[in-house]
Amino acid sequence: MSEEVSSGSADPHAPLQAPDPTQATQQTASLDQIQSMLTAKDDTSRLVGLALLKTLLDNSEELRNDAGTVVSIWESISPKFLDRLVKTGSSTQSAQKDAKNMVDLAVSVIHVFALLLPDQSKRDKRLVGRLPLLVSSLLQSSEETSKLIVQTILTLVAFPEGAKSFLEVEDVSPLVEIAPSNSSALEVFAFSWINCMSLVQDRTALKTKIDGTVQALVSTFKGTDAVTFLEFLGKFLRNADPKALPSSPKWVKPTVDFIKKLLTSRPTPQARNAYTIAAASLLEVYPAETSRLLFTSDVKEDKPFSYLFITLLLTDTRATLPRLLELLNDSAYPAIAQRLGSSFDITTRFIGYLVRSLDDEMSSPANMIMSADFLLKIRRVVAETMSLTIEFLRDRWDASVAGTFGLHPDARIKETDTSMGKMLTISWESKKDNIHEDPLILAAIRALSLWLREDDNDLLRKEAAGLMDMLIDLYKASSPTRLDFRAPILVGLEGILVEKAGLEEFTTHNGWGALTQDLLAILQRTSTVSDENEAARAIEIVRILLPIVESEEAGSREEWMDLVTSVAAWDAPEVGQPLVVQEAQVAVLQLTTALLVGAPEGMKRRYIHSTSAILGIAARLEKHVGADHTLRESLVDVLQTLGSFR
Repeated sequence: MSEEVSSGSADPHAPLQAPDPTQATQQTASLDQIQSMLTAKDDTSRLVGLALLKTLLDNSEELRNDAGTVVSIWESISPKFLDRLVKTGSSTQSAQKDAKNMVDLAVSVIHVFALLLPDQSKRDKRLVGRLPLLVSSLLQSSEETSKLIVQTILTLVAFPEGAKSFLEVEDVSPLVEIAPSNSSALEVFAFSWINCMSLVQDRTALKTKIDGTVQALVSTFKGTDAVTFLEFLGKFLRNADPKALPSSPKWVKPTVDFIKKLLTSRPTPQARNAYTIAAASLLEVYPAETSRLLFTSDVKEDKPFSYLFITLLLTDTRATLPRLLELLNDSAYPAIAQRLGSSFDITTRFIGYLVRSLDDEMSSPANMIMSADFLLKIRRVVAETMSLTIEFLRDRWDASVAGTFGLHPDARIKETDTSMGKMLTISWESKKDNIHEDPLILAAIRALSLWLREDDNDLLRKEAAGLMDMLIDLYKASSPTRLDFRAPILVGLEGILVEKAGLEEFTTHNGWGALTQDLLAILQRTSTVSDENEAARAIEIVRILLPIVESEEAGSREEWMDLVTSVAAWDAPEVGQPLVVQEAQVAVLQLTTALLVGAPEGMKRRYIHSTSAILGIAARLEKHVGADHTLRESLVDVLQTLGSFR
């Protein structure tokens, strides 16, 4: 047979003629014969070899699973020949049937090797170098071949080399054009961009590429429901490095318009999920512009869009939360939790925007985002949802730690050896996700905490006081390397501790110990590291603890005074530091001063050496505070107050 094939054209640049597929599939050829054809000099042999190879791979599972042989065959195929097949097949000058056959064959071969080759070979230029022509041939290919092309590209951009090669493709408009009918095209963009974010040193070109492509996608999706586009954008923004994204892109507004149109057109569950996650992602990456577009309504509207939007989100939340606990170990839980978490995130942004707009209203009533009657309605909706959220968090926490309310921490779940291996003792917790690692819990606490602080609702704050054990435990378990609950919990405590019930629960669960331990750790780190985020948290801690100290009628408690001893032993830095770090350090001194002021006379005398040490610390910090410094008055007050005790 090889002799017959070799009688074909010996000119490698002669016009290609597609082989008869029926004749090719009827022939039986050994692997050696096929490889011989693939390495032949004439195009006809190569073409027949590819056709026979495709048939052999389709019908031989043993061959597909033989990685070594697959690599050997792939290395027998000329990449340039594959490129010429795709080029010739895409040319309008070629005979229509032959052109279709050649593109179909070349794409199917590349596709099968993209699936079968070991990962290392998928990274090689021999394969990823085919990406530019695959993209350019999309629109000239049949629907089935276009799907194979997109699948192939998607497989390759999952690797850094493929992502980088795809990024270098100048014209991706064919992929943009088919995106409304093939959502995998959108995944190609997401995978390639995210993979490139950690590869490229100069992100300017990447930002430009992302900006231009998303803008083109927005234009392509006009006239559609844009559900798949919103799914893509929400997922991409959520996983992207914000520093690699374009700033203030023009496509934010039309994307918000997609969300508004979808929300007001009886959306399906898939559509609700898409616009919820997309809105949350936009608010996270572009908070100022997206908040204005989503939450500022036209005065001519009968119902403000922001009212409709938040009401629908919270209605879904209230309908879903009661049955969520039973879905913890269900495969549907991650998707549901992501949607609800996004709803809570949007609500948090809305509350913040609402509070700011109400503050601005004093100067300009036009800045109000909705009329007073709608504000009252939405306040009731949010309050009802937050009450249900408290119930959910209580049940979720009880399920995670013991399965019963109030069980002592020492009696909580632990592993025990059984005949079936190590098992958890008493817990209804998720098999996969610990509550400390569940983003939904963080999102719920963040929204609840902000509402507790900003809304004067005594009943809700009393309800939230029942979560104190959970809040303190989550606070202590937080760290920068996992979900960090500390900042939102501090916000919530500002509201809860206004109530007597909140103070009682805070004392019962040693909230003082948890917060002062964190405060001292931050203080120690400020001696060597200027972490402004941690310093800001220290200021929040003092803001919470100081009113507790000042309102204690019996004076400072003995167990509180350990903080004075620890601060007195702190080695204050000799050099100046950022303002927020200095503010945190001075705030700690103010707290210790308040403790000493509230201490009985006998206790003051016992802490005279600590008082002297803190005076020395204050004097050292004063060296870096000028006469007109914003912290000078606070430091002078500390020095004068403590000096009066000596």
